Amino acid sequence: MTGPRPAARRRRPFGEVPGLGTLAAGFLVFLYAPIAVLVAYSFNAGSIVMVWTGFSTDWYARAFANADIRQAAFNSLVVAVTATAIATVVATLAALVLARGGRFRGSEAVLGLISLPLMVPEIVTAVAVLVFFSGIGLNLGLGNVVIAHVTFCIPFAFMPIRARLDGMDTTLEQAAQDLYASEWATFRLVTLPLLMPGVLAGAMLSFVISMDDFIITMMVAGAGDTTLPVYIYSMIRHGITPEVNAVSSILLLVSIVLVTLYWFMTRTGPGTARR
Repeated sequence: MTGPRPAARRRRPFGEVPGLGTLAAGFLVFLYAPIAVLVAYSFNAGSIVMVWTGFSTDWYARAFANADIRQAAFNSLVVAVTATAIATVVATLAALVLARGGRFRGSEAVLGLISLPLMVPEIVTAVAVLVFFSGIGLNLGLGNVVIAHVTFCIPFAFMPIRARLDGMDTTLEQAAQDLYASEWATFRLVTLPLLMPGVLAGAMLSFVISMDDFIITMMVAGAGDTTLPVYIYSMIRHGITPEVNAVSSILLLVSIVLVTLYWFMTRTGPGTARR
């Protein structure tokens, strides 16, 4: 007769390393406490950033009433939407070729080329794009910023689209072809609807990256092509006020909303879709 079974040991959420949970919590506080302070002081009634004088939303009203901020936000929106649309189309085509086109000579080199902007420091990409534009004499105003943003948005759009394609079951596509559907009809009616969560996730990720970019935009933007991150930097150079905190908080809110939507769209795999 066997004796009582020993009680199961309770697993620690951070493993068996003592103090790892405390270290992780301290690291998160170190990362996010400055952001929380920035958001809190954006509601400061006084004009001095770090001296709290009372709660007020006047700085948000001033930010929305500032014509320069509205123009910079409009430029950022135009650049982000245009760059996202182009990057998503290119990334979708590249993912389809690499995932559905079979192995071909140079496929790994193409994959590495697409992923290169993720590995190269952003300042290197900014200098390279600036030298390229100067070398060919390209001066399209805000179009230069759009082209530069497309170059580094493509890999961010490519990753979720390629992951979605790799996880998709090809049974429905094969069934459509067995029923004499053309390749275009199969793609439009079967592949694209199944791929759409990955496409939307890649588009949202690209949009966030483009909206928040500063270094590359600072390098290639010309006079009158100021985007919101560049305008925030110019505001800081003239002295930090709660208006800077308000504009930064709005930009942070937009990023959080889009990243949250991206997380919800990618937390479930293709296999969980309804049949």
